[in-house]
Amino acid sequence: MTGPDPDGLPADGQPADGQPVLYVIACAAPPAAGVGQLVTLAQRRGWDVCVLTTPSGLRFTNVAALEQQTGHPVRSEYKNPGEPDVLPGPDAVIVAPATVNTVNKWAAGICDTLALGILVEAIGKRLPIVALPSTNQAHAAHPAFGENIIKLRSWGVSVLFGPDIQLLPEPGAGGSDLVMFPWSATLDALDARIAQATGD
Repeated sequence: MTGPDPDGLPADGQPADGQPVLYVIACAAPPAAGVGQLVTLAQRRGWDVCVLTTPSGLRFTNVAALEQQTGHPVRSEYKNPGEPDVLPGPDAVIVAPATVNTVNKWAAGICDTLALGILVEAIGKRLPIVALPSTNQAHAAHPAFGENIIKLRSWGVSVLFGPDIQLLPEPGAGGSDLVMFPWSATLDALDARIAQATGD
């Protein structure tokens, strides 16, 4: 494993046992309260899972429960200069739920949060990335959102969005997609992306 990245992003590498590392990034949307379901599913598929959130997304999660579940700290802020990193570097990234705000900033290359810094860097490193947006019909109708989904897909990100994935709620119906949020679809898409990259 290499040393800490000077920009505060995690270093490349895997834990000592060689288990692949999956970063799960949760944004500030109601489904983030259930991100532990994705952690469980990913662990069953052999991933060492680290959970990160956007600063606002932190409010939607049970940090203590996630840290106990993963064995890693939940990070939401850049570390201070000179501090050692506390997470192994990622081999793949899933951002779920992904908000309109995060999708739009990510496509613009903005790195003003740790989550965005990791997502922007992950494209540059050509890591397998899956994004599962969570939004309402009005936010999704903004032209920039659709354009940015197209951009991210063109850069190799598997963006799971459309009526075949999930139906969007009306504005003001926050949390209506909690039960039906398709966590397992992100892992299926990640498996497909990895198989495509390795030629399996």
